[in-house]
Amino acid sequence: MPILLQAQETKPLINSTLDGVVVDAVTKRPLEGASLQLLGVTHSTKTDSRGQFRFVTGQKFPYTITVSFVGYKTKEVVADGSPLTIELEQDATGLDEVVVVGYATQKRSDLVGSVTKVNPENLKNIPVASVDAQLQGAAAGVQINSNTGVPGDGIHIRVRGATSINATNNPLFIIDGTYVNNTSLQTFDTGGRATSPLADISPADIESIEVLKDATATSIYGARGANGVVIITTKRGAYQSRPKLQVNYSQGTAKAVKLWELTTGPEHATLVNEWNRNNGLPEPYRPVSEGGRGLPEEQQTYDRQSLVFRTAKLLNADASITGGTDKTTYYLGGSYTSQESILKPIHLKRTSVKLNLDQKLTNWATFGASNSFNITDRNQARAGDGPQGGMLQAAINSPTITPIFYPDGTPGFSAGFDNPQLLIDNYDIGSKSLRYLGNVFAELKFLEKLTFKSSFGVDYNNYNEHEYWNSKLLLGRAPTNGLATSALSQYTTWVNEQTIAYNDVFEDRHTLGILFGNTLQGEVLELTQAEGRGFPNDNFKIISAAANRTGSQSWSKATLASFFGRVDYNFSNKYYLDFTFRADGSSRFGENNRWGYFPAVGGAWRVNEEDFLRGVQAISNLKLRASYGVLGNQGGIADFASKVLWNGVAPYTLDGAGDYAGISPEQLGNPDLKWEETSQFNVGVDLGLLANRINLEFNYYSKYTKDALLQIPVPALLGYESYFANAGEISNRGFEFSINSVNVRAKDFQWSTNFNISHNDNKVEKLETPLSYYSRGWVRVEEGYPLQSWYLWEQLYVDPNTGDAVFRDVDDNGVINDADRQILGTAQPKYFGGLSNTFNYKQFDLNFLFTFQQGNKVLNLMRFFGERGGQLDVNRILFKSQLDRWQQPGDDTTVPRLVAGDNYGRQQSSRYLEDGSFVRLKNLVLGYTLPRQATKYADIRFYVLASNILTFTKYTGPDPESNVSSEQNIQGLDQGTPPQPRSFQFGVNLTF
Repeated sequence: MPILLQAQETKPLINSTLDGVVVDAVTKRPLEGASLQLLGVTHSTKTDSRGQFRFVTGQKFPYTITVSFVGYKTKEVVADGSPLTIELEQDATGLDEVVVVGYATQKRSDLVGSVTKVNPENLKNIPVASVDAQLQGAAAGVQINSNTGVPGDGIHIRVRGATSINATNNPLFIIDGTYVNNTSLQTFDTGGRATSPLADISPADIESIEVLKDATATSIYGARGANGVVIITTKRGAYQSRPKLQVNYSQGTAKAVKLWELTTGPEHATLVNEWNRNNGLPEPYRPVSEGGRGLPEEQQTYDRQSLVFRTAKLLNADASITGGTDKTTYYLGGSYTSQESILKPIHLKRTSVKLNLDQKLTNWATFGASNSFNITDRNQARAGDGPQGGMLQAAINSPTITPIFYPDGTPGFSAGFDNPQLLIDNYDIGSKSLRYLGNVFAELKFLEKLTFKSSFGVDYNNYNEHEYWNSKLLLGRAPTNGLATSALSQYTTWVNEQTIAYNDVFEDRHTLGILFGNTLQGEVLELTQAEGRGFPNDNFKIISAAANRTGSQSWSKATLASFFGRVDYNFSNKYYLDFTFRADGSSRFGENNRWGYFPAVGGAWRVNEEDFLRGVQAISNLKLRASYGVLGNQGGIADFASKVLWNGVAPYTLDGAGDYAGISPEQLGNPDLKWEETSQFNVGVDLGLLANRINLEFNYYSKYTKDALLQIPVPALLGYESYFANAGEISNRGFEFSINSVNVRAKDFQWSTNFNISHNDNKVEKLETPLSYYSRGWVRVEEGYPLQSWYLWEQLYVDPNTGDAVFRDVDDNGVINDADRQILGTAQPKYFGGLSNTFNYKQFDLNFLFTFQQGNKVLNLMRFFGERGGQLDVNRILFKSQLDRWQQPGDDTTVPRLVAGDNYGRQQSSRYLEDGSFVRLKNLVLGYTLPRQATKYADIRFYVLASNILTFTKYTGPDPESNVSSEQNIQGLDQGTPPQPRSFQFGVNLTF
């Protein structure tokens, strides 16, 4: 039977097209990324790199659109169909700027909490592998140090000080709603270095960065927010926007600015002879020649540092396409980064693909997804602590008097250190990280003012490590005959969140926001390791070929359930109140204290909206803020910290019949283990002056942590070493000050400045028993002192008559012993911050950034090893500074005479404690954009970039920021880590 198709009457579609450009009102420069939205409707678009837009709607002309851009005043424009040139006036206060806060966005004018917004455009060219390293000097209250100059290595980051002894002090990182792991999965010993998981993520995809600092801003994250929160939002498309293609390419080189100053071969021989002579021993080197400078004859200098350090190559390329239709937005980006380390053979290569999609299913339902795929390959090498297999140790700790190869071709070894050339030729240590970071969400608008959102995010990291030490290297020589190790770590964290938000304005004066939500989160870590010893020859590297094979496996899991809510209210845009509450239940804590409850309250007063200030033209913005809240911490402790644990690694033999599997106790339980809690009080002032040309922000805060999570030692007779407990209290008090100014704003020339400085006082308020960390107990945690304190003997002077070091006799008993060690300074700085300036002159742009740190002490352990006068043996390192030793009565020096005994070589001496303050010209970028008449189809910008150009410091080591990064919560301990290099790069940006 035929089917009759009947045409339905359709309403004619109105296709109103509006073209135009958005520019700066003064400079007439185009504004890329300006938002245009149809008044009262969700229909919107954004401008391209030339400031141009095309607005296609079904709305009849005329209609009204709102135009907004970060840092500019929002403007309403009536469109009648003719092309528009829309000029926006700059608003230096950025009061209309949208800031991402917990589970929402707010205008800066409505903020009650302390939140710093960082523009990633100012950071993306900094040649470091991870976004956390790029933040140095960019945000007040955020202290960041690059522990090493190795690309992709761990970063020391603290937001308003350290709040914990054993638990983590790292902030929470959130990327597109997914909680991101920033704890290294590295298991291999690389001499104190540790990789940064954030180096797996490409900075090129980042749209905005917000750092949440006070309790009002962070308490909605409860147990995760005690150390601050860094929210990263990646780039997305815009509805009704043309496709935009962006390409960036740069390459350059990096080189060490300064290395360690070692003695020459003749100088080394002189010192060794003198040490032997002073101790009544025969001098091992040839007699001093009668002519010349009194140096032993025919001693050569063998430079190992130039052998292992190189001029490193840097390359970065990224491309993205973004756009959208009336229903769909998209962002697709890809990047490739290749960064050699200045220390051979370390090399990082990262490939990343990013895909973000948003789809309007109906007028009231939107679906979105964020996906990031990353592969990071690393060639590794040991540096820092430990002799065998260490590249840097082989280069520095081996004396310059020892040949690298003897005339017969035999490699030179000394004091347990490898031959550096053999390491370069035979190093086989590497890792590959496969990382997926994804999030999907659905957002439903039941009513105009009521929104429900559900999301699910995953961070999956597959981290595969391998190393092989062949028979030419110390770790693989006979009787080992080759050593191979393999480790596979799989870390998965997932988070499922639901929120329902209500926002309303009534009676034109009352603004109310209500948010409720819940979070379910889980994480699983699996580790499988295998080791093989004894290989047929060096051509066999797979563990299955080893004569002796061993393996191990571990598994750990933790879950978290949370409920949270926030109510924010403002009256007449003058008086603001914000209340937040969160309850967290964690599997890590004892059954008696599984749940923690974290409230916060804050208020603000926009004083400039009062009648008595309306006539004061000089004050364009004045807001007072105050907040108080409680946050928790569970990071950094074991997943099963509160439980009694047994292990199955106790085999036994019964009646000679063979081995049987057995179990043995491993950990004491603590059912009362509970949350570490940090309360924080904050007061702040925001001030805008001179028509918003100058903006100042000041914050004072006081943080107090109680029930600190610690591993408490127990008597050995119990069969355990320690157990997890709550013990100790810590305080942090300080201030932050920042100033942003538009100094010059003319048609052809603009100049702006950003400056921030912070101060933090950290103190252990209560701790029953002092704790010591690191080799020889250099680091001390003791009541009444900062967390990171140095525990040393204080060297007062060197006796000019005897040449002996004189130490402070603390207990005045005439004997220098362990009771005379004392705390002598801290690794925590008194002040830190950054200063940046941006200049634009016609087609040229220039930006430079200074970072600084003042008042911290660095323990120069390389001086400790290199200034001991040959006390260890004649095969060890000697520093150039050893030449300043005492030689005869009347000599005025800090370096004692060359003699054996504790008086000379007392190990934990303040002589190796140095001022680590510095001012560093961190980054300088000079760019030139081709005139528009020369580039019809694309915007083309060329730039040159230099980093770590100048460093002003009294520290005698290569880098005052060096640190043994793998030691949790240890800072300022320099034990031979590669310094941050000086780099130069050339690049080009293309936008189509």
